[in-house]
Amino acid sequence: MNTIEYQTHCPECRSALIDDIHNGEKICSGCGLVAMEQMSDSGPESRSSNPEERMKNSRATGQTTYSQHDLGIRTEIALGTKDYSGKTINVEVANQMYNLRKWQTRIRVASPRERRLANILQKIGETCQALSLSKNVLESASMIYRNFENQFEAKGKSVTCMSAATIYMACKQCDVVRSLDEICAATGSSKELDMNVKLTAKYYRMLVMELGNTIAPVVTLDKYISKIANLAKLEVRVERLAAEIAQKTQDHSIADGKAPNGLAAAYLYIASILLGQSMLQRDVSSIAGITEVTIRNRCKEILTAYKIRVTLRPSLVRN
Repeated sequence: MNTIEYQTHCPECRSALIDDIHNGEKICSGCGLVAMEQMSDSGPESRSSNPEERMKNSRATGQTTYSQHDLGIRTEIALGTKDYSGKTINVEVANQMYNLRKWQTRIRVASPRERRLANILQKIGETCQALSLSKNVLESASMIYRNFENQFEAKGKSVTCMSAATIYMACKQCDVVRSLDEICAATGSSKELDMNVKLTAKYYRMLVMELGNTIAPVVTLDKYISKIANLAKLEVRVERLAAEIAQKTQDHSIADGKAPNGLAAAYLYIASILLGQSMLQRDVSSIAGITEVTIRNRCKEILTAYKIRVTLRPSLVRN
């Protein structure tokens, strides 16, 4: 009997074997013989219904991540004074573990390029966590920077602004609405915000020119309208009417060279006026991060280029 057949059939009666995962044994379904015992468990550490938690708790999955400079394939020597059974480690072993941990940290980053990559990826992770961005955005931003560093020289560039530029591009790629001001403010830099925003915008234009426009698709205006409407706590009918007006006027060159948040705020303001809502320009401008003059200019451009005639449906009319 070969090895494969021995692992699937009983050596005595040739019946099928049943796996006893609790005791780590294989038992014959016919005669009850224990064919194999003390089997290693390759399943997850704990049970979970969440796929992400299941992958995180699994053993030896080979899962890698671009958000770590070594792709997440590394050995971690944890801090602590107790072993796996809870017993206190003696002084000699603790000193040995401290030295091992110190040298393991040193050899992880062996070259200036790896050190720069580790610093920027760490900053990207901290900023994404501060903005509560998804793992998809984190991985996309890390991949964008890796592609840029493999093709061009990244030495001498600001770590904070470069990480903010890659996050901004990743947000556009993943259809997540975040402004440069929000991302730069979340980096926690000690420099002035205006300086960081200008340098981040410069790096972003450089990424677009070097890596190509296909990597940074334009986020539709509906995303900005939905975001501003949610922050302003407007009614759903105002948001729907603003999106409908924006769709009807998208063929004109109104959006050329204009900030999308200013246009979105203008469409929401026009929709609120048409529906008789009490919405102040001061409130929507503070939420959208623009001035009241910008809203008035965008509204003037929209109303000058188009004659809007709105027929309200019964669902949009207040009883």
